Amino acid sequence: GRDTGPSLLLTAHVDVVPTGDPAVWGERPFGGRVSASAVYGRGACDMKAGLVAALWVARACAALRVPLAGALLLGTVIGEEDGGLGTYALLRRGWRADACIIPEPTSLDIAPGNCGALSFRILVPGRAAHASRRLAGVSAIEKFFPLFAAVRRLEAERNAVKHPLTARWELPLSIEIGTVSAGEWASSVPDLLTAEGRMGVALGEDPDAARRALEETVAAACADDPWLREHPARVQWWGGQFAPGLTDVDAEILQVVRRAHAAVSSHPQATWATPYGSDLRLMHNIGGVPTVHYGPGDVALAHGPPGPRRVSNAPMRAIARRQSPKWLPHSTSTPDGTVWCSGTRDVLVDG
Repeated sequence: GRDTGPSLLLTAHVDVVPTGDPAVWGERPFGGRVSASAVYGRGACDMKAGLVAALWVARACAALRVPLAGALLLGTVIGEEDGGLGTYALLRRGWRADACIIPEPTSLDIAPGNCGALSFRILVPGRAAHASRRLAGVSAIEKFFPLFAAVRRLEAERNAVKHPLTARWELPLSIEIGTVSAGEWASSVPDLLTAEGRMGVALGEDPDAARRALEETVAAACADDPWLREHPARVQWWGGQFAPGLTDVDAEILQVVRRAHAAVSSHPQATWATPYGSDLRLMHNIGGVPTVHYGPGDVALAHGPPGPRRVSNAPMRAIARRQSPKWLPHSTSTPDGTVWCSGTRDVLVDG
């Protein structure tokens, strides 16, 4: 770009979560098979579809030699699924723009915010004994049951009142235990249970306040149990620690994306915040860059098999519509009539 107009950063993460049991896929999780209407593979939805869409935007602008008024930046990062170290590094290297679009799978809706997500670990103590004399021991598994019930009650309390941007989600602030391990031998009473999970953080909530809520809930449940009262469970915080992030709903980038979307798509567009953590909060909270999620794909297909990403009947297009001389002083048309313009804030990915 000429650096005379606003700049836009398109950024996408290239890391993916584990595949889980390959047997439930029915094909190779990383095969990338393409059918008439879908791409199959881990990460097809989250978020290779968005990454490819961003690449097409840059490719189209280069191929058409669009005279951009401002810089169009394309960044790919790692580590998003476990805390965002890739975007931390990107920001540390000085990458900034006047606005940022992260093409996470939003079904082409606009998501200007993300709830936070905190990884935690609960260590539940027991007392080992031979299984034939189990009453001489204390099963850490049994002692986990009341703690799990308390966590479920906390989850219900935290979701009783919802932020307007998360009203569409039945459970925007979920607290889920993802792994549980206990014991070392089949014929022994387990003396330690380790449960790991994630805790949702509300828009505008201090992550430390959310941490205290879980710690106090576990402590209160321990106080109600004779064994745990004397041998309390411990809460540890580890792995991804995603703060919430929220771009002002009146920010110009939202208005520009809305206008561009309406100009080229019949898809009704909603505005909401994601119930999961993302790199938006780093771009906005640390980088000071107004950021939105806007991309192809349905997040319901993410993180689970078989993970197809629908392919449009039309080729994937990077489309920009001229909205005002300030943002889009030049435009070019392709033979099929698609309008390609120089307004870096007005890019629409239509998958």
